[in-house]
Amino acid sequence: MSAVDVIRTKRDGGRLSDEQIDWVISAYTRGVVADEQMSALAMAIFFNGMDATETARWTAAMVDSGETLSLSVNRPTVDKHSTGGVGDKITLPLAPLVAACGAAVPQLSGRGLGHTGGTLDKLESIPGWRAQLSTSEIAAQLDTVGAVVCAPTEGLAPADRKLYALRDVTATVDCIPLIASSIMSKKIAEGADALVLDVKTGSGAFMRRLDDARGLARALVDIGADRGLRISALITDMSVPLGRAVGNAVEVAESVDVLRGGGPPDVVELTLALAREMLALAGLSVDPAPVLASGAAYETWCAMIAAQGGDPHAPLPRPTHTHMVSAPTSGILSTLDAFAVGVAAWRLGAGRARKEDPVQPAAGILCHAKPGDRVDAGDPLLELHTNTPDAIPAALAALEGAFTLTDTTPEPRRPLIIETLRPQP
Repeated sequence: MSAVDVIRTKRDGGRLSDEQIDWVISAYTRGVVADEQMSALAMAIFFNGMDATETARWTAAMVDSGETLSLSVNRPTVDKHSTGGVGDKITLPLAPLVAACGAAVPQLSGRGLGHTGGTLDKLESIPGWRAQLSTSEIAAQLDTVGAVVCAPTEGLAPADRKLYALRDVTATVDCIPLIASSIMSKKIAEGADALVLDVKTGSGAFMRRLDDARGLARALVDIGADRGLRISALITDMSVPLGRAVGNAVEVAESVDVLRGGGPPDVVELTLALAREMLALAGLSVDPAPVLASGAAYETWCAMIAAQGGDPHAPLPRPTHTHMVSAPTSGILSTLDAFAVGVAAWRLGAGRARKEDPVQPAAGILCHAKPGDRVDAGDPLLELHTNTPDAIPAALAALEGAFTLTDTTPEPRRPLIIETLRPQP
């Protein structure tokens, strides 16, 4: 089989056969297909797409490129994946909450890139915590604690790791079949029995338009159902930052507040909604709300952090410099753009432009007001945290036009949880 023939088939709008897909993914992983050839194929897929059958086979080939975790634990296993957003720290309270309700949660997570934060970056702000675990360590922690949040093992879907890096530098990231197969290859290889997806839409999301978010959610659910996963997807709003903290250590602190029975209402709402969906797919009839209120999830959090070398009670990093953005006039905050806040936090050091860039654990933004809040002139709106004060002007530039104040109550926002998609009968 020839890489040129596979590229030509998709370039000309044809459908790739199962044999072509299996061969090209295997050959690319082994280095037989060159980067420039896979770049050409990715661009052909970007323009001509793949149908549901092609996408499912592409995903299966990427799963088969590496190992699949075998999670033999005495609890039902269920995972959650978010497509990413601004202030999206939901994994942090969610994993210990669902574990405290009786499920096992193997959460293999990633790092942030651009304006969207990464779960591993947030957790690494906890002194001593480590992201990289072996397969045996993951299994042991699931047995003893019930939840683990860590980096994917090296052997998991290596084709995806190689292809993702290529897509990142060839402008082929924004393609639903390639996004869906990338997400699902890792989640299927992870070995959980059930999966709940949080597909975000709005200015701070990867899929800004609701129709695009629906298309991605449907593709993800269809791939999972084809593989026999119990799966569903919640489409959620990301036009406003989630919660009041955006960054690394600040999001950990807010997550701990949620686990202790407090926290912002939107973070609590989404955590409970995803927990209910995960527990239902796991076959557990447990209401997570009283479990969260009881403190049991916080105890699981402490055990989960300690099991990975972290000190859950240690002080979190504090920034050396802060800057307050105050309300220029009195009024009601009617808008607060998630994308602008995410870019500002990134420029302060909370995110990275390239995967190898470091991040500042203490960098981020605290939102002292959210849409619907009334403020007086001079009241704090956004508190900027950084260890590099020279970054503050660039962050302030990103925030120009990010919020509006009005004299009248703004129109109600769309609901945080917009809709839920399940496998088609």
